Amino acid sequence: MEYTFENEEYRRTYRHTTSHILAQAVKRIYPEAKLAIGPAIENGFYYDIDVEKPFTDEDLAAFEAEMRKICKEKLKLERTELPREEAIAFMRERNEPYKVELIEDLPEDAVISFYTQGEFTDLCAGPHLDSTGRVKGNAIKLTTVNGAYWRGDSKRKMLQRIYGTCFPTKAELDEYLARLEEAKKRDHRKIGRELQLFMTDELVGRGMPMFLPKGYTLWRILENYIRDKELKGGYQHVLTPCVGTVELYKTSGHWDHYQQNMFPAMEVEDETYVLRPMNCPHHMRIYANQPHSYRNLPVRIGEIAHDFRYEASGTLKGIERGRHFCQNDAHLFVTPDQIKDEVAKVVDLIFTTYEDFGITDYRLVLSLRDPADKEKYHDDDEMWNTAETALRDVLDQLGLHYTEEIGEAAFYGPKLDVNVRPAVGAEYTLSTCQLDFCLPAKFNLTYVDRDGAERTPVVLHRAILGSLDRFMAYLIEETMGAFPTWLSPVQVKILPITDRVHPYAEKVAADLEAMGVRVEVDLRNEKLGYKIREAQMEKVPYKLVIGDQEAENGTVAVRTRDADKGAMPFADFAVKLTEEIASKSRTSLF
Repeated sequence: MEYTFENEEYRRTYRHTTSHILAQAVKRIYPEAKLAIGPAIENGFYYDIDVEKPFTDEDLAAFEAEMRKICKEKLKLERTELPREEAIAFMRERNEPYKVELIEDLPEDAVISFYTQGEFTDLCAGPHLDSTGRVKGNAIKLTTVNGAYWRGDSKRKMLQRIYGTCFPTKAELDEYLARLEEAKKRDHRKIGRELQLFMTDELVGRGMPMFLPKGYTLWRILENYIRDKELKGGYQHVLTPCVGTVELYKTSGHWDHYQQNMFPAMEVEDETYVLRPMNCPHHMRIYANQPHSYRNLPVRIGEIAHDFRYEASGTLKGIERGRHFCQNDAHLFVTPDQIKDEVAKVVDLIFTTYEDFGITDYRLVLSLRDPADKEKYHDDDEMWNTAETALRDVLDQLGLHYTEEIGEAAFYGPKLDVNVRPAVGAEYTLSTCQLDFCLPAKFNLTYVDRDGAERTPVVLHRAILGSLDRFMAYLIEETMGAFPTWLSPVQVKILPITDRVHPYAEKVAADLEAMGVRVEVDLRNEKLGYKIREAQMEKVPYKLVIGDQEAENGTVAVRTRDADKGAMPFADFAVKLTEEIASKSRTSLF
């Protein structure tokens, strides 16, 4: 093993050892605590612990101090093995029922190992560092404590899960914590609440966000934007149901390969229905509704479609990942010799869209199947070899730079993923274009070729904005809610100083609305400073302050988000503003 933090195996071993140091610290302070599990995770570690009273911030501080002490003690970690019955007796003697249960569930031939450091011994398969002194005590931070059901079962006892992180140096820890603070500031859930864009409600259901008026305004802007671009690109838009029969998904293969991500089936009049997790089966049936000739291909079917996926509660994250979402989905039915041109058009649509939204930090990934995984992927080696070679050849011919990743394909075919790198956090896929030889054959789709023979079309599954929900979450976090003017739910807020100028303020608003500008007038009897601060908190791009002088001269006093631009003729302001909106400028023209 390479003993540096860049090595994943060493990093996990280091953090796993730190989780044992945490458990030892807890047991020193709360000897009656019962330990469950304490693995390393992506950005640190956690330990699930059963105690009578909830842990407090003061407890976490005390645990951190004790962990630093344990690191200074440089305790050796020594591995021992015990037969099953002796291991169970050992843990019972120490009053560790969760460890006993874990041992009892191990296979009969399992090696049961323990690691001891000083007075503390824990059931663990390892590996670990050789000494607690290898862990830098001043580079440990316990971050949060949450509830966690034992073994993820809501019928079992709720334990307390202490999360922490650690690094080889304090400087690296400080850098990581600074990134966490930045992430908190940018978290779309926090900003979404503050700007009243969307909400969640436990009575409605987890993972079921609801968009408030301002959020839905932004939603409509995105929806209209991508629909207009698709119409110019020859797409035909459809509307299909949010449910389908189980037979539909058995035909497509989703029932076999994707059922664990689908909501439970519903029985209705001797038929079984499910909420749809995606839209391709519906679009396949639309294509099959009438005969096709090579002359009318490609057929491009698009839809802003409501979909439902049963995501685990621990993975839900605002509108970035929910159980209900809307996809900017489309399916292109093409002949084999049209694949290159259609993929090129999809890629161009992605790139021009990213340009409008100022997205520059992304990479292209050719996602391929794992040939050894016969459960996740449709089992047809010849089809996969054909599809993967075809998509790779197209990307090469287009001169695109991409990396290849095994095991990331859709179950029916390879795909080109566009992964964005957000301002904070890990990268994720925003747009995708998938090449599919599988589903058209499953649905017996055909077209008549030049020679009069019936052939099976190829399908491109593609999403430019991905899901509108996730795309909006991305925009919120990138801009911290300070959207460019063309995207802002409220573009102008008019702030009259006195009641005398209300008629002029309302006329200015009406003129702007006639130009298509989204405007609000604040007629409340509040001080001007309060109104300005509130509009600033709402991150409105332009505030127009109107007093007697402005009303008399036909001017407006313009304030941007970060500067007071002074008075100018209303007509001049309107011209510049509409130019900024029409050009989708990402910066103010004032």
